[in-house]
Amino acid sequence: MKLVEFVPPVPHPLWKLCLQMGIGDVVVKVNPDLTGLPDPWRFETLSTIVSRLKDAGLNVVGLEGDPFDMGPIKEYGERGTGNGERGTGNGERECALARYRELLESMGRLGIGLLCYNFMVGKGWSRTGVREGRGGAKATCFRIDGERWRQENAQLRLDAEQVWANYGYFIKSVMPVAEKCGVRMGLHPDDPCLPSLGGYARIFGSVEAFDRAYALYPSPSNAVTFCQANFKLMAGNGEWGMGNGEWECVLAAMARHFGRRIAFIHVRDVEGTKEDFTELFHDQGDTDQFALMRVYRDLGLDVPVRGDHVPEMEGDRLLDADCIPGYFTMGRLFANGYLKALLEGTDTDNRRKGGCA
Repeated sequence: MKLVEFVPPVPHPLWKLCLQMGIGDVVVKVNPDLTGLPDPWRFETLSTIVSRLKDAGLNVVGLEGDPFDMGPIKEYGERGTGNGERGTGNGERECALARYRELLESMGRLGIGLLCYNFMVGKGWSRTGVREGRGGAKATCFRIDGERWRQENAQLRLDAEQVWANYGYFIKSVMPVAEKCGVRMGLHPDDPCLPSLGGYARIFGSVEAFDRAYALYPSPSNAVTFCQANFKLMAGNGEWGMGNGEWECVLAAMARHFGRRIAFIHVRDVEGTKEDFTELFHDQGDTDQFALMRVYRDLGLDVPVRGDHVPEMEGDRLLDADCIPGYFTMGRLFANGYLKALLEGTDTDNRRKGGCA
């Protein structure tokens, strides 16, 4: 396993900090709003982004997040209904799918073997605010407003079966190209993993849903992003035998269930439930991170690992005043030091080479 960092696609202090931490491999999001470049699916555009980072000493090993507006794919059947909503016809969906396939081909040409993607409809990962954490750090949190949630979701703009139909059409359209180009597509859970949000159904909030997704197109390229905190919150319903706060046992069972289907690991921890949770420092929660890392080693996983969603620490806004909460710099420096220790401490081969007991 190799520690990677999720970095901005344009020059940022984190680029040099990665090198100073000994992290040379990175993942990026290539949405035009972030890169300043159009048409991220084109080889020339993606090559420019990769070259920027290579010139800075960083190697792009994966892409993460929606590369462009995925509405025509994810929300197909909701828009273009003839009742005044902005229209999305089949032609727009097919155009978006063609661009996605071209992106996969461009990734293959550049040797980028990982695409961390999601199928969150309407909106992506969502937080409702921040709470004071350890030492006054500002921790991102989510708390559902019960009455507002009931009103928003009383009549869904897309129900679960329509979202499943859209997902099935998407995965069968793009997975053959991913397979051909040597790209593993790691599906990220819904975050938060609620049954609906913002008037749209959410379908990837259970292990069973991930199995259903795999069954649509069984392939090594049809993979899982094992985002620990999301799977931990899924376990709150008791289906995976959670008891006495033994979250690490539940996460270990889930990791063993997926096994080599795991293509990417997001190390996070939270406290609370999927309806009301707070994100924590990586060393702070009740998950036994060391034991879980040993499980990954036992499974023989050789995949990128990164820390995710850190609290805002003292001085963070001096480095980046406009940063998205959860992605400030100081907490990531702390997280990466902690994760490097976990990786080295569980690497039995390195310990044997060093002659340690």
